[in-house]
Amino acid sequence: MAKEEHLGSYDAFKTNLSDLWANWEIDVDQDPYTLPLDDFMCSHPYLFREHKVLPYFERLRAEAPVHFTASSPVGPYWDITKFNDIVEIEKDFKTFSSEMKYGGITLGGVPYDNPDPTFSLPMFIAMDPPKHDDQRKIVQPKFTQGAINELEQDIRRRAQAILDGLPRNETFNWVEHVSRELTGQMLAQLFDIPQEDRFQLLKWSDTIQNASNVEHFNTIEDAFKVLWECHTYFAEVWQEKLKQKEPGNDLVSMLAFGEATKDMPPNEYLGNVLLLIVAGNDTTRNSISGGLLALNEFPDQYTKLKNDRGVIPGMVSEMIRFQSPVAHMARTALRDTEFRGHEIKEGDRIALWYISGNRDEEVIPHANEFIIDRPNVRNHLGFGVGIHRCMGSRLGEMQLRVLWEEIEDRFERIEVDGDPKYLQSAFINGIRELPVRIAA
Repeated sequence: MAKEEHLGSYDAFKTNLSDLWANWEIDVDQDPYTLPLDDFMCSHPYLFREHKVLPYFERLRAEAPVHFTASSPVGPYWDITKFNDIVEIEKDFKTFSSEMKYGGITLGGVPYDNPDPTFSLPMFIAMDPPKHDDQRKIVQPKFTQGAINELEQDIRRRAQAILDGLPRNETFNWVEHVSRELTGQMLAQLFDIPQEDRFQLLKWSDTIQNASNVEHFNTIEDAFKVLWECHTYFAEVWQEKLKQKEPGNDLVSMLAFGEATKDMPPNEYLGNVLLLIVAGNDTTRNSISGGLLALNEFPDQYTKLKNDRGVIPGMVSEMIRFQSPVAHMARTALRDTEFRGHEIKEGDRIALWYISGNRDEEVIPHANEFIIDRPNVRNHLGFGVGIHRCMGSRLGEMQLRVLWEEIEDRFERIEVDGDPKYLQSAFINGIRELPVRIAA
């Protein structure tokens, strides 16, 4: 069985995914404490799909918090699993790069010298300063506290309409009816496109999540063909914005008129649009879903919420920490360096496991428990740290807060009524289906 082929190579883009994954079978039910550490592959998406990955990180934090994975479906990389180690590396962008040309911000990214623009989608989160800073500043005004305050009433109105339309006394998928719907409507507003086109945005977001999933695509190349449909759509939006005498207050107008972004090549425009779609959709929607699931798994916390709505702002932060919707960010070492006694070589890939750092008991007491009035509740890695910290964090928190305020105005409880189904992804730690029931 040849395991040389992995997702971190250009050849993998055209390889049949059934053949590729056949080389990387894994027993998801095996106890990680019975495996040699050298056999760990925490990046295997099947572990996330079956919700079996957390014990692997628990063991790594205890025995090998800096660990080298020599062989995996995404190539070799270093696992960084402790909270403070993740923070230290993420802040040192001069040593540990986010640049797409070295592999970018996700495991499985392909380093390149002469990139194929079909498969290379630069975006400012996968850039280092100064270009990162210049492009980020272009869209930053949309995510200031003042701008977010202006959006709150629209979000509240949308949340009210969504919740008022939910079925009663029957089981339905919370993800489809609420999590995706609220964030999809918000995305359409941020891009200033027709609300009926939000389903296209969600399709492209799902494509990114499922690009290497054989249940969705035969090859990764097929997934990229769908993503380039996104460029075709937004190229037309771009041209419409340019016809306006003054730039609008939407994300595409900001990109089209911004000094650092107005001359982007097509693949970079697509990359930045996809970044904004994923950042504005996946993290919030999975925190919405994961938060409801956590309240059901910890019913004492649901009771605490019912007794005191004042806990909602802190509860929102705890939902984001507990779900950790972005499981990891990747970096590439720009030079040989030593970290915690380990020799990291130039070009080595590093996985910063947010999902593990957010369960680090040395920083977050009782980290495996969901505690909605936890002290220092905002001390988590759900939005990253440093120059790449999620600029939409306050918008995501506000959407969650407003949604739960409106839920508490309407429903005594929302009960999970079946097993959740999880995404097959080691990047977005998400929930595909969450069956719930609301009593009349």
